[in-house]
Amino acid sequence: MSDGFLVVDKAGGMTSHDVVAVARKALGTRKVGHAGTLDPMATGVLVLGFGNGTRLLQYITDGDKSYQATVVLGAATVTDDSEGEVISTADASAVSDADIEKIVSKMIGTIAQRPSSVSAVKVGGERAYDRVRAGEKFELASREVTITQLDIRTIRHHEKTTEVDIEVTCSAGTFIRAIARDLGDALGVGGHLSALRRTRVAGFTEIGATTFEDLKAQKFTALDLAEVARTTFTPRELTLEEVRELSFGRPLKENGNTVINAAMSPDNRLIALLKDEGDKAKPIAVFAAAN
Repeated sequence: MSDGFLVVDKAGGMTSHDVVAVARKALGTRKVGHAGTLDPMATGVLVLGFGNGTRLLQYITDGDKSYQATVVLGAATVTDDSEGEVISTADASAVSDADIEKIVSKMIGTIAQRPSSVSAVKVGGERAYDRVRAGEKFELASREVTITQLDIRTIRHHEKTTEVDIEVTCSAGTFIRAIARDLGDALGVGGHLSALRRTRVAGFTEIGATTFEDLKAQKFTALDLAEVARTTFTPRELTLEEVRELSFGRPLKENGNTVINAAMSPDNRLIALLKDEGDKAKPIAVFAAAN
């Protein structure tokens, strides 16, 4: 298979680029990308696209995502996670469950969230984490994100700290580390993330994901480009004449909706992505020529 997708269950202690590098060797192609970076400490779903699959990654990255995470209350760090230097501590053992639940409930919905300074967000053309590592101190501007689910699974009180296990479903661009930081700030004790696992990206879940070890051993089953296109977009079944028209980049008659359509050939190939503009359905990407 030269074009498609692979869902990898990333282990901790490696970068998303590490996974891509191994995937390039396993798949026999340099054309491999991923839908959304995972920090080295994070585990879970990393969606890889290869061949023409890389051209669909931007649409998958824009989908919502689900996570499981552990927040530690009682210490703030420079990175908002356990890998960064501790910058303040406070006794959080007596923070009440009711207060935690009250603050968490206020985070659900469309909110303004300030990304962690140690993130991949670009500031003046440079990644924020590079500027922090160079010794700069700054705060990124808040951005609008949507958190549709933020459930508390468990609260554990320790001698000086309190741990909170949460489940989150959120829009693209949401920082789970920022949720930990903001919860700690609101409670006046500081907070950071100690564990993070991504369980879903758009329609891709951890069920059946390939482990990193199996990826290295080339023991995996890739997902077909056409089937992923059918589940990611609204499919439009084409006639052979329409396939020929799109293969030359020509528009078709509009489809009467505002969503992106996956234009599928009678033999189940992804021919193009279509978007209505006026009375025409115009190709925004062409993937295959007529046979």
